[in-house]
Amino acid sequence: MSSLSIADEVHKRRTFAIISHPDAGKTTLTEKLLLFGGAIQQAGTVKGRKSARHATSDWMEVEKQRGISVSSSVMQFEYAHHTINLLDTPGHEDFSEDTYRVLTAVDAAVMVIDAAKGVEERTIKLLEICRLRNTPIITFINKLDREVREPLSLIEEVESVLKIDCAPLAWPLGMGKRFRGVFDLRRDQLIRFAAGKDRVSVDEEVIARLDNPRLDRLYPEEIKALRDDVELVRVASAPFEVARFLAASQTPVLFGSAINNFGVREILQALIDWAPSPLSRTTTTRRVAPNEPALTGFVFKIQANMDLRHRDRIAFVRICSGRYRPGARVVHQRTGRELKIAHALSFMANERVASEEAVAGDIIGLHNHGQLQIGDTLTEGEKLAFLGIPYFAPELFRVARARDPFKSKQLGKGLKELGEEGAIQVFENSLGHTLLGAVGPLQFEIVAHRLHTEYQVDAVYDLSDIQVARWLVFPDDAARKKFEREQAARLAHDVDANPVYLAPNRYNLQVTMEAWPSVRFLATREHGEILG
Repeated sequence: MSSLSIADEVHKRRTFAIISHPDAGKTTLTEKLLLFGGAIQQAGTVKGRKSARHATSDWMEVEKQRGISVSSSVMQFEYAHHTINLLDTPGHEDFSEDTYRVLTAVDAAVMVIDAAKGVEERTIKLLEICRLRNTPIITFINKLDREVREPLSLIEEVESVLKIDCAPLAWPLGMGKRFRGVFDLRRDQLIRFAAGKDRVSVDEEVIARLDNPRLDRLYPEEIKALRDDVELVRVASAPFEVARFLAASQTPVLFGSAINNFGVREILQALIDWAPSPLSRTTTTRRVAPNEPALTGFVFKIQANMDLRHRDRIAFVRICSGRYRPGARVVHQRTGRELKIAHALSFMANERVASEEAVAGDIIGLHNHGQLQIGDTLTEGEKLAFLGIPYFAPELFRVARARDPFKSKQLGKGLKELGEEGAIQVFENSLGHTLLGAVGPLQFEIVAHRLHTEYQVDAVYDLSDIQVARWLVFPDDAARKKFEREQAARLAHDVDANPVYLAPNRYNLQVTMEAWPSVRFLATREHGEILG
Protein backbone atom coordinates (compact mmCIF):
# COMPACT_ATOMS: atom_id res chain seq x y z
CA MET A 1 0.00 0.00 0.00
CA SER A 2 1.13 3.53 -0.68
CA SER A 3 2.89 5.56 1.99
CA LEU A 4 2.02 8.82 0.23
CA SER A 5 -0.51 11.21 1.74
CA ILE A 6 -4.00 11.36 0.26
CA ALA A 7 -3.18 14.76 -1.26
CA ASP A 8 -0.06 13.38 -2.96
CA GLU A 9 -1.93 10.34 -4.27
CA VAL A 10 -4.76 12.50 -5.62
CA HIS A 11 -2.26 14.78 -7.34
CA LYS A 12 -1.02 11.75 -9.36
CA ARG A 13 -4.52 10.86 -10.64
CA ARG A 14 -5.98 11.71 -14.03
CA THR A 15 -9.53 10.52 -14.71
CA PHE A 16 -10.90 11.15 -18.19
CA ALA A 17 -13.27 9.88 -20.87
CA ILE A 18 -12.96 9.66 -24.63
CA ILE A 19 -15.84 11.16 -26.61
CA SER A 20 -16.51 11.05 -30.33
CA HIS A 21 -18.99 10.33 -33.08
CA PRO A 22 -19.15 6.62 -33.99
CA ASP A 23 -16.29 5.46 -36.25
CA ALA A 24 -14.05 8.43 -35.47
CA GLY A 25 -11.52 6.04 -33.93
CA LYS A 26 -12.43 6.20 -30.24
CA THR A 27 -12.10 2.51 -29.49
CA THR A 28 -8.83 2.27 -31.44
CA LEU A 29 -7.43 5.24 -29.53
CA THR A 30 -8.51 3.64 -26.25
CA GLU A 31 -6.52 0.52 -27.10
CA LYS A 32 -3.46 2.50 -28.14
CA LEU A 33 -3.50 4.51 -24.91
CA LEU A 34 -3.51 1.19 -23.04
CA LEU A 35 -0.69 -0.01 -25.25
CA PHE A 36 1.45 3.04 -24.51
CA GLY A 37 0.56 2.75 -20.83
CA GLY A 38 1.87 -0.80 -20.77
CA ALA A 39 -1.53 -2.18 -19.78
CA ILE A 40 -1.66 -4.47 -22.83
CA GLN A 41 1.10 -5.86 -25.01
CA GLN A 42 -0.72 -6.02 -28.33
CA ALA A 43 -3.70 -4.03 -29.54
CA GLY A 44 -6.70 -5.76 -31.05
CA THR A 45 -8.81 -3.89 -33.54
CA VAL A 46 -12.56 -4.17 -33.92
CA LYS A 47 -12.95 -6.40 -36.97
CA GLY A 48 -15.64 -8.49 -38.57
CA ARG A 49 -17.64 -10.98 -36.57
CA LYS A 50 -15.41 -13.87 -37.72
CA SER A 51 -12.33 -12.28 -36.21
CA ALA A 52 -10.95 -13.76 -33.02
CA ARG A 53 -9.59 -10.42 -31.81
CA HIS A 54 -11.69 -7.50 -30.68
CA ALA A 55 -11.19 -4.25 -28.85
CA THR A 56 -10.10 -4.68 -25.26
CA SER A 57 -12.68 -2.13 -24.13
CA ASP A 58 -15.53 -3.88 -26.00
CA TRP A 59 -15.99 -6.92 -23.77
CA MET A 60 -19.73 -7.61 -24.23
CA GLU A 61 -20.43 -10.35 -26.79
CA VAL A 62 -22.86 -8.21 -28.78
CA GLU A 63 -20.23 -5.46 -29.03
CA LYS A 64 -17.75 -7.92 -30.52
CA GLN A 65 -20.31 -9.09 -33.08
CA ARG A 66 -21.44 -5.64 -34.18
CA GLY A 67 -18.10 -3.83 -33.84
CA ILE A 68 -19.61 -1.04 -31.75
CA SER A 69 -19.37 0.11 -28.14
CA VAL A 70 -22.72 -0.08 -26.31
CA SER A 71 -21.44 -0.23 -22.74
CA SER A 72 -18.98 1.84 -20.78
CA SER A 73 -15.66 0.34 -19.74
CA VAL A 74 -13.28 1.38 -16.98
CA MET A 75 -9.54 0.93 -17.35
CA GLN A 76 -6.71 1.91 -15.00
CA PHE A 77 -3.01 1.95 -15.79
CA GLU A 78 0.22 3.69 -14.80
CA TYR A 79 2.06 6.13 -17.04
CA ALA A 80 4.97 8.44 -16.24
CA HIS A 81 4.49 8.06 -12.46
CA HIS A 82 0.79 8.90 -12.72
CA THR A 83 -2.29 6.73 -12.30
CA ILE A 84 -4.58 7.05 -15.32
CA ASN A 85 -8.27 6.17 -15.07
CA LEU A 86 -9.70 5.91 -18.59
CA LEU A 87 -13.47 5.60 -19.00
CA ASP A 88 -14.53 4.47 -22.46
CA THR A 89 -18.07 5.44 -23.42
CA PRO A 90 -20.66 4.17 -25.92
CA GLY A 91 -20.32 5.95 -29.22
CA HIS A 92 -23.83 5.21 -30.44
CA GLU A 93 -26.37 7.95 -29.68
CA ASP A 94 -28.98 5.44 -28.48
CA PHE A 95 -26.85 4.95 -25.36
CA SER A 96 -26.55 8.61 -24.45
CA GLU A 97 -27.74 8.06 -20.88
CA ASP A 98 -24.86 5.70 -20.14
CA THR A 99 -22.47 8.19 -21.69
CA TYR A 100 -23.91 11.04 -19.63
CA ARG A 101 -23.45 9.06 -16.43
CA VAL A 102 -19.82 8.30 -17.27
CA LEU A 103 -19.12 11.97 -17.98
CA THR A 104 -20.27 12.84 -14.46
CA ALA A 105 -17.47 10.63 -13.11
CA VAL A 106 -14.52 12.21 -15.01
CA ASP A 107 -12.47 15.38 -14.66
CA ALA A 108 -11.47 15.82 -18.33
CA ALA A 109 -12.22 14.44 -21.78
CA VAL A 110 -10.40 13.69 -25.03
CA MET A 111 -12.52 14.57 -28.05
CA VAL A 112 -11.68 12.51 -31.15
CA ILE A 113 -12.56 13.97 -34.57
CA ASP A 114 -12.35 12.14 -37.87
CA ALA A 115 -10.18 14.37 -40.06
CA ALA A 116 -12.14 13.36 -43.16
CA LYS A 117 -15.59 14.06 -41.71
CA GLY A 118 -14.99 16.91 -39.27
CA VAL A 119 -17.46 17.78 -36.53
CA GLU A 120 -20.39 15.33 -36.54
CA GLU A 121 -23.76 15.31 -34.81
CA ARG A 122 -22.85 13.02 -31.91
CA THR A 123 -19.73 15.07 -31.15
CA ILE A 124 -21.87 18.20 -30.84
CA LYS A 125 -24.20 16.55 -28.32
CA LEU A 126 -21.36 15.09 -26.27
CA LEU A 127 -19.58 18.42 -26.05
CA GLU A 128 -22.82 20.02 -24.87
CA ILE A 129 -22.92 17.48 -22.04
CA CYS A 130 -19.30 18.25 -21.13
CA ARG A 131 -20.09 21.94 -21.19
CA LEU A 132 -22.76 21.47 -18.50
CA ARG A 133 -19.94 20.67 -16.06
CA ASN A 134 -17.21 22.81 -17.72
CA THR A 135 -15.18 19.67 -18.40
CA PRO A 136 -11.76 20.49 -19.93
CA ILE A 137 -11.38 19.08 -23.46
CA ILE A 138 -8.28 17.91 -25.35
CA THR A 139 -8.96 17.58 -29.09
CA PHE A 140 -7.34 14.85 -31.19
CA ILE A 141 -7.87 15.07 -34.95
CA ASN A 142 -7.48 11.49 -36.12
CA LYS A 143 -6.86 9.51 -39.32
CA LEU A 144 -4.28 11.77 -40.93
CA ASP A 145 -2.96 8.69 -42.72
CA ARG A 146 -6.05 8.92 -44.96
CA GLU A 147 -7.18 11.52 -47.47
CA VAL A 148 -8.76 14.13 -45.21
CA ARG A 149 -9.90 17.74 -45.08
CA GLU A 150 -7.55 20.69 -44.81
CA PRO A 151 -6.47 21.28 -41.18
CA LEU A 152 -7.39 24.98 -41.25
CA SER A 153 -10.91 24.07 -42.33
CA LEU A 154 -11.20 21.56 -39.49
CA ILE A 155 -10.02 24.07 -36.90
CA GLU A 156 -12.48 26.68 -38.16
CA GLU A 157 -15.31 24.15 -38.01
CA VAL A 158 -14.51 23.11 -34.43
CA GLU A 159 -14.54 26.74 -33.35
CA SER A 160 -17.70 27.74 -35.21
CA VAL A 161 -19.81 24.63 -34.57
CA LEU A 162 -18.67 23.65 -31.08
CA LYS A 163 -18.18 27.22 -29.87
CA ILE A 164 -14.80 26.57 -28.27
CA ASP A 165 -11.51 28.29 -29.08
CA CYS A 166 -8.77 26.09 -30.54
CA ALA A 167 -5.08 26.27 -29.70
CA PRO A 168 -3.20 24.02 -32.16
CA LEU A 169 -0.11 22.53 -30.53
CA ALA A 170 1.05 20.78 -33.70
CA TRP A 171 0.41 20.95 -37.44
CA PRO A 172 0.35 18.07 -39.94
CA LEU A 173 2.68 17.74 -42.91
CA GLY A 174 0.68 16.16 -45.71
CA MET A 175 -2.13 13.64 -45.49
CA GLY A 176 -3.02 10.16 -46.71
CA LYS A 177 -0.19 8.42 -48.54
CA ARG A 178 1.76 11.69 -48.36
CA PHE A 179 1.38 12.09 -44.60
CA ARG A 180 4.91 12.82 -43.36
CA GLY A 181 4.40 13.75 -39.72
CA VAL A 182 3.42 16.67 -37.49
CA PHE A 183 5.31 19.82 -36.63
CA ASP A 184 5.39 20.50 -32.88
CA LEU A 185 4.63 24.21 -32.61
CA ARG A 186 5.88 24.50 -29.03
CA ARG A 187 9.20 22.71 -29.48
CA ASP A 188 9.82 23.87 -33.07
CA GLN A 189 10.47 20.38 -34.40
CA LEU A 190 9.01 17.92 -36.90
CA ILE A 191 8.10 14.46 -35.66
CA ARG A 192 8.37 12.15 -38.66
CA PHE A 193 5.53 9.72 -39.25
CA ALA A 194 6.25 6.00 -39.15
CA ALA A 195 3.46 3.44 -38.96
CA GLY A 196 3.49 1.71 -35.59
CA LYS A 197 0.46 -0.58 -35.84
CA ASP A 198 0.39 -3.04 -32.92
CA ARG A 199 3.56 -2.13 -31.08
CA VAL A 200 4.86 1.01 -29.44
CA SER A 201 7.74 2.68 -31.24
CA VAL A 202 10.01 4.70 -28.98
CA ASP A 203 12.44 5.89 -31.64
CA GLU A 204 10.39 8.45 -33.61
CA GLU A 205 12.75 10.63 -35.61
CA VAL A 206 12.69 14.34 -34.81
CA ILE A 207 14.01 17.12 -37.07
CA ALA A 208 14.63 20.41 -35.27
CA ARG A 209 13.57 23.81 -36.63
CA LEU A 210 11.20 24.59 -39.44
CA ASP A 211 13.99 26.27 -41.47
CA ASN A 212 16.18 23.15 -41.35
CA PRO A 213 17.56 22.52 -44.89
CA ARG A 214 17.05 18.80 -44.36
CA LEU A 215 13.31 19.35 -44.57
CA ASP A 216 13.76 20.84 -48.05
CA ARG A 217 15.69 17.79 -49.16
CA LEU A 218 13.22 15.30 -47.65
CA TYR A 219 9.97 17.02 -48.57
CA PRO A 220 10.60 19.45 -51.44
CA GLU A 221 6.96 19.40 -52.57
CA GLU A 222 5.30 19.77 -49.16
CA ILE A 223 7.56 21.89 -46.98
CA LYS A 224 6.57 25.33 -48.35
CA ALA A 225 2.89 24.71 -47.58
CA LEU A 226 3.77 23.63 -44.03
CA ARG A 227 5.85 26.76 -43.43
CA ASP A 228 3.05 28.96 -44.74
CA ASP A 229 0.45 27.19 -42.58
CA VAL A 230 2.60 27.35 -39.43
CA GLU A 231 3.23 31.07 -39.93
CA LEU A 232 -0.51 31.66 -40.37
CA VAL A 233 -1.45 29.54 -37.34
CA ARG A 234 1.06 31.28 -35.12
CA VAL A 235 -0.31 34.67 -36.09
CA ALA A 236 -4.03 33.85 -36.17
CA SER A 237 -4.42 31.44 -33.25
CA ALA A 238 -4.45 32.46 -29.62
CA PRO A 239 -1.64 30.88 -27.59
CA PHE A 240 -2.52 27.92 -25.43
CA GLU A 241 -3.41 28.93 -21.87
CA VAL A 242 -3.81 26.26 -19.20
CA ALA A 243 -6.25 28.44 -17.25
CA ARG A 244 -8.57 28.73 -20.26
CA PHE A 245 -8.29 24.99 -20.90
CA LEU A 246 -9.27 24.23 -17.29
CA ALA A 247 -12.20 26.64 -17.63
CA ALA A 248 -13.31 24.72 -20.77
CA SER A 249 -13.15 27.82 -22.97
CA GLN A 250 -10.12 26.66 -25.00
CA THR A 251 -9.07 23.25 -26.31
CA PRO A 252 -5.51 22.24 -27.25
CA VAL A 253 -5.51 20.49 -30.64
CA LEU A 254 -3.29 17.56 -31.60
CA PHE A 255 -3.10 15.66 -34.89
CA GLY A 256 -2.24 12.03 -35.56
CA SER A 257 -3.23 8.51 -36.55
CA ALA A 258 -4.38 6.30 -33.67
CA ILE A 259 -4.34 3.14 -35.79
CA ASN A 260 -0.63 3.77 -36.42
CA ASN A 261 0.17 4.82 -32.82
CA PHE A 262 1.07 8.29 -34.07
CA GLY A 263 0.18 11.13 -31.71
CA VAL A 264 -0.92 8.81 -28.87
CA ARG A 265 2.04 9.59 -26.60
CA GLU A 266 1.31 13.31 -27.00
CA ILE A 267 -2.24 12.81 -25.74
CA LEU A 268 -1.00 11.04 -22.61
CA GLN A 269 1.56 13.76 -22.00
CA ALA A 270 -1.09 16.47 -22.43
CA LEU A 271 -3.29 14.74 -19.85
CA ILE A 272 -0.44 14.58 -17.35
CA ASP A 273 0.77 18.13 -18.01
CA TRP A 274 -2.56 19.98 -18.11
CA ALA A 275 -5.61 17.90 -17.20
CA PRO A 276 -6.79 18.51 -13.65
CA SER A 277 -6.25 16.03 -10.86
CA PRO A 278 -9.56 15.01 -9.21
CA LEU A 279 -11.76 17.99 -8.44
CA SER A 280 -14.10 18.81 -5.58
CA ARG A 281 -17.70 17.60 -5.97
CA THR A 282 -21.07 19.22 -5.28
CA THR A 283 -23.47 17.55 -2.85
CA THR A 284 -26.84 18.43 -1.31
CA THR A 285 -25.10 20.17 1.60
CA ARG A 286 -21.58 21.27 0.53
CA ARG A 287 -18.65 20.65 -1.81
CA VAL A 288 -16.46 17.68 -0.96
CA ALA A 289 -12.71 18.21 -1.51
CA PRO A 290 -10.72 15.25 -2.90
CA ASN A 291 -8.05 15.36 -0.18
CA GLU A 292 -10.49 15.14 2.73
CA PRO A 293 -9.70 12.15 5.00
CA ALA A 294 -13.25 10.74 5.13
CA LEU A 295 -14.12 8.24 2.38
CA THR A 296 -16.95 9.28 0.02
CA GLY A 297 -18.10 8.16 -3.41
CA PHE A 298 -21.09 7.72 -5.70
CA VAL A 299 -22.41 4.95 -7.95
CA PHE A 300 -22.47 6.05 -11.61
CA LYS A 301 -22.94 2.70 -13.33
CA ILE A 302 -24.20 -0.81 -12.66
CA GLN A 303 -23.26 -3.67 -14.97
CA ALA A 304 -24.97 -7.03 -14.87
CA ASN A 305 -23.33 -10.29 -15.96
CA MET A 306 -19.78 -9.10 -16.54
CA ASP A 307 -18.90 -12.66 -15.54
CA LEU A 308 -21.58 -14.98 -16.93
CA ARG A 309 -20.27 -17.87 -14.84
CA HIS A 310 -21.24 -16.09 -11.64
CA ARG A 311 -24.29 -14.07 -12.83
CA ASP A 312 -22.86 -11.08 -11.01
CA ARG A 313 -23.76 -7.41 -10.83
CA ILE A 314 -21.07 -4.82 -10.27
CA ALA A 315 -21.66 -1.26 -9.04
CA PHE A 316 -19.03 1.18 -10.34
CA VAL A 317 -18.16 3.76 -7.68
CA ARG A 318 -16.22 6.97 -8.30
CA ILE A 319 -14.18 7.77 -5.19
CA CYS A 320 -14.54 11.47 -4.35
CA SER A 321 -12.49 11.77 -1.15
CA GLY A 322 -10.62 9.77 1.46
CA ARG A 323 -8.82 6.48 0.96
CA TYR A 324 -10.46 3.10 0.33
CA ARG A 325 -8.78 0.03 1.83
CA PRO A 326 -10.20 -3.48 2.17
CA GLY A 327 -12.62 -3.70 5.07
CA ALA A 328 -13.71 -0.06 4.85
CA ARG A 329 -17.08 0.68 6.43
CA VAL A 330 -19.42 3.19 4.81
CA VAL A 331 -23.02 4.28 5.18
CA HIS A 332 -25.35 3.81 2.22
CA GLN A 333 -27.04 7.22 2.41
CA ARG A 334 -30.28 6.33 0.63
CA THR A 335 -31.09 3.51 3.07
CA GLY A 336 -29.06 4.61 6.09
CA ARG A 337 -27.50 1.14 6.35
CA GLU A 338 -23.84 0.48 7.05
CA LEU A 339 -21.89 -1.49 4.44
CA LYS A 340 -18.57 -3.22 4.94
CA ILE A 341 -16.56 -3.18 1.69
CA ALA A 342 -14.42 -6.25 2.16
CA HIS A 343 -13.47 -6.82 -1.48
CA ALA A 344 -13.57 -3.99 -3.98
CA LEU A 345 -12.39 -4.44 -7.56
CA SER A 346 -10.34 -2.40 -10.00
CA PHE A 347 -10.67 -2.89 -13.75
CA MET A 348 -9.01 -3.45 -17.08
CA ALA A 349 -12.09 -3.61 -19.28
CA ASN A 350 -13.63 -6.96 -18.24
CA GLU A 351 -10.48 -8.06 -16.40
CA ARG A 352 -10.74 -7.43 -12.69
CA VAL A 353 -8.36 -7.58 -9.75
CA ALA A 354 -8.80 -6.97 -6.03
CA SER A 355 -8.35 -3.31 -5.20
CA GLU A 356 -5.93 -2.79 -2.35
CA GLU A 357 -6.28 0.96 -2.28
CA ALA A 358 -8.18 3.76 -4.02
CA VAL A 359 -8.36 7.53 -3.62
CA ALA A 360 -10.28 10.35 -5.27
CA GLY A 361 -10.47 9.89 -9.04
CA ASP A 362 -10.22 6.11 -8.89
CA ILE A 363 -13.08 3.79 -9.84
CA ILE A 364 -13.80 0.71 -7.77
CA GLY A 365 -16.33 -2.04 -8.36
CA LEU A 366 -18.58 -3.42 -5.62
CA HIS A 367 -20.46 -6.69 -5.82
CA ASN A 368 -24.09 -5.63 -5.81
CA HIS A 369 -27.03 -7.83 -4.89
CA GLY A 370 -29.65 -5.19 -5.61
CA GLN A 371 -28.97 -2.86 -2.71
CA LEU A 372 -27.05 -0.24 -4.72
CA GLN A 373 -28.61 1.95 -7.40
CA ILE A 374 -27.14 4.42 -9.86
CA GLY A 375 -26.67 7.75 -8.10
CA ASP A 376 -26.33 6.31 -4.59
CA THR A 377 -23.87 8.04 -2.27
CA LEU A 378 -21.53 6.24 0.14
CA THR A 379 -19.88 8.09 3.04
CA GLU A 380 -18.28 7.27 6.37
CA GLY A 381 -21.36 8.66 8.08
CA GLU A 382 -21.88 12.27 6.99
CA LYS A 383 -25.35 12.85 5.56
CA LEU A 384 -24.92 14.17 2.04
CA ALA A 385 -25.68 13.11 -1.53
CA PHE A 386 -23.69 13.84 -4.67
CA LEU A 387 -25.69 15.68 -7.33
CA GLY A 388 -25.95 15.73 -11.10
CA ILE A 389 -26.73 12.16 -12.20
CA PRO A 390 -30.22 12.31 -13.75
CA TYR A 391 -32.50 9.89 -15.54
CA PHE A 392 -34.00 11.23 -18.78
CA ALA A 393 -37.56 10.46 -19.83
CA PRO A 394 -37.53 7.87 -22.65
CA GLU A 395 -38.90 8.69 -26.09
CA LEU A 396 -39.66 5.20 -27.49
CA PHE A 397 -41.76 2.48 -25.86
CA ARG A 398 -42.40 -1.24 -26.30
CA VAL A 399 -44.51 -3.78 -24.39
CA ALA A 400 -42.42 -6.83 -23.49
CA ARG A 401 -43.74 -10.37 -23.00
CA ALA A 402 -42.04 -13.76 -22.94
CA ARG A 403 -42.50 -15.84 -26.06
CA ASP A 404 -42.71 -18.86 -23.75
CA PRO A 405 -45.22 -18.04 -20.94
CA PHE A 406 -43.31 -20.38 -18.60
CA LYS A 407 -40.34 -18.00 -18.80
CA SER A 408 -42.23 -14.90 -17.69
CA LYS A 409 -40.47 -14.97 -14.32
CA GLN A 410 -37.05 -15.11 -15.99
CA LEU A 411 -38.07 -12.22 -18.25
CA GLY A 412 -39.11 -10.18 -15.24
CA LYS A 413 -35.83 -10.84 -13.45
CA GLY A 414 -33.76 -10.02 -16.53
CA LEU A 415 -35.60 -6.77 -17.22
CA LYS A 416 -35.38 -5.73 -13.57
CA GLU A 417 -31.61 -6.21 -13.55
CA LEU A 418 -31.10 -4.53 -16.92
CA GLY A 419 -33.32 -1.67 -15.74
CA GLU A 420 -31.28 -1.23 -12.56
CA GLU A 421 -28.16 -1.26 -14.72
CA GLY A 422 -29.55 1.54 -16.89
CA ALA A 423 -29.44 -0.45 -20.15
CA ILE A 424 -33.16 0.23 -20.61
CA GLN A 425 -35.91 1.88 -18.59
CA VAL A 426 -38.51 -0.53 -17.25
CA PHE A 427 -42.00 0.40 -16.06
CA GLU A 428 -44.72 -1.84 -14.62
CA ASN A 429 -48.36 -0.77 -14.50
CA SER A 430 -51.16 -1.76 -12.12
CA LEU A 431 -52.12 -4.67 -14.39
CA GLY A 432 -48.62 -6.14 -14.17
CA HIS A 433 -47.72 -5.31 -17.78
CA THR A 434 -44.06 -4.47 -18.44
CA LEU A 435 -43.25 -1.46 -20.58
CA LEU A 436 -39.77 -0.73 -21.88
CA GLY A 437 -38.62 2.83 -22.52
CA ALA A 438 -35.57 3.83 -24.56
CA VAL A 439 -33.84 6.85 -26.03
CA GLY A 440 -33.13 5.05 -29.32
CA PRO A 441 -34.26 1.85 -31.09
CA LEU A 442 -30.88 0.10 -30.83
CA GLN A 443 -31.43 -0.18 -27.06
CA PHE A 444 -34.34 -2.59 -27.68
CA GLU A 445 -32.13 -4.72 -29.94
CA ILE A 446 -29.32 -4.88 -27.40
CA VAL A 447 -31.72 -5.73 -24.56
CA ALA A 448 -33.28 -8.51 -26.67
CA HIS A 449 -29.82 -9.91 -27.41
CA ARG A 450 -28.77 -9.78 -23.77
CA LEU A 451 -32.01 -11.37 -22.54
CA HIS A 452 -31.42 -14.22 -24.97
CA THR A 453 -27.72 -14.77 -24.21
CA GLU A 454 -27.58 -13.88 -20.51
CA TYR A 455 -31.02 -14.96 -19.26
CA GLN A 456 -32.04 -17.53 -21.91
CA VAL A 457 -35.31 -15.70 -22.57
CA ASP A 458 -36.81 -14.88 -25.96
CA ALA A 459 -39.27 -12.02 -25.75
CA VAL A 460 -41.80 -10.36 -28.03
CA TYR A 461 -41.70 -6.57 -28.18
CA ASP A 462 -45.07 -5.12 -29.21
CA LEU A 463 -45.64 -1.50 -30.17
CA SER A 464 -47.13 0.60 -27.39
CA ASP A 465 -49.70 3.39 -27.43
CA ILE A 466 -47.48 5.34 -24.99
CA GLN A 467 -45.56 8.31 -26.36
CA VAL A 468 -44.56 10.28 -23.26
CA ALA A 469 -43.48 9.38 -19.71
CA ARG A 470 -43.10 11.72 -16.72
CA TRP A 471 -42.02 11.05 -13.16
CA LEU A 472 -44.42 12.32 -10.52
CA VAL A 473 -43.86 14.31 -7.33
CA PHE A 474 -46.90 14.67 -5.06
CA PRO A 475 -47.36 17.47 -2.53
CA ASP A 476 -48.69 15.07 0.10
CA ASP A 477 -49.99 11.55 0.65
CA ALA A 478 -53.62 12.53 0.11
CA ALA A 479 -52.85 13.93 -3.35
CA ARG A 480 -50.93 10.78 -4.22
CA LYS A 481 -53.82 8.46 -3.23
CA LYS A 482 -56.37 10.56 -5.14
CA PHE A 483 -54.17 10.59 -8.26
CA GLU A 484 -53.67 6.83 -8.02
CA ARG A 485 -57.45 6.26 -7.87
CA GLU A 486 -58.38 8.56 -10.75
CA GLN A 487 -55.40 7.90 -13.04
CA ALA A 488 -54.79 4.21 -12.32
CA ALA A 489 -54.91 3.28 -16.02
CA ARG A 490 -52.04 5.71 -16.79
CA LEU A 491 -49.93 5.08 -13.71
CA ALA A 492 -46.84 2.86 -13.52
CA HIS A 493 -43.67 2.51 -11.44
CA ASP A 494 -40.04 2.31 -12.52
CA VAL A 495 -37.50 -0.23 -11.23
CA ASP A 496 -36.82 1.99 -8.20
CA ALA A 497 -40.59 2.08 -7.38
CA ASN A 498 -40.96 5.72 -8.38
CA PRO A 499 -44.41 6.67 -9.75
CA VAL A 500 -44.58 7.50 -13.46
CA TYR A 501 -47.37 8.92 -15.61
CA LEU A 502 -47.64 7.30 -19.07
CA ALA A 503 -49.35 9.47 -21.66
CA PRO A 504 -50.59 8.37 -25.11
CA ASN A 505 -49.65 11.78 -26.53
CA ARG A 506 -48.44 15.22 -25.47
CA TYR A 507 -51.96 16.66 -25.57
CA ASN A 508 -53.09 14.13 -22.96
CA LEU A 509 -50.07 15.01 -20.82
CA GLN A 510 -50.84 18.74 -21.05
CA VAL A 511 -54.48 18.25 -20.09
CA THR A 512 -53.53 16.05 -17.13
CA MET A 513 -50.94 18.54 -15.92
CA GLU A 514 -53.52 21.33 -16.02
CA ALA A 515 -56.01 19.17 -14.09
CA TRP A 516 -53.43 18.44 -11.38
CA PRO A 517 -51.56 21.72 -10.80
CA SER A 518 -50.17 20.64 -7.42
CA VAL A 519 -48.46 17.56 -8.89
CA ARG A 520 -45.06 17.93 -10.54
CA PHE A 521 -44.48 16.06 -13.83
CA LEU A 522 -40.72 15.65 -14.35
CA ALA A 523 -38.88 14.91 -17.60
CA THR A 524 -35.75 14.11 -15.56
CA ARG A 525 -35.07 12.88 -12.07
CA GLU A 526 -31.97 12.42 -10.01
CA HIS A 527 -30.71 8.84 -9.85
CA GLY A 528 -31.58 7.19 -6.57
CA GLU A 529 -34.07 9.94 -5.67
CA ILE A 530 -37.34 8.74 -4.13
CA LEU A 531 -40.13 10.80 -5.61
CA GLY A 532 -43.25 9.11 -4.35
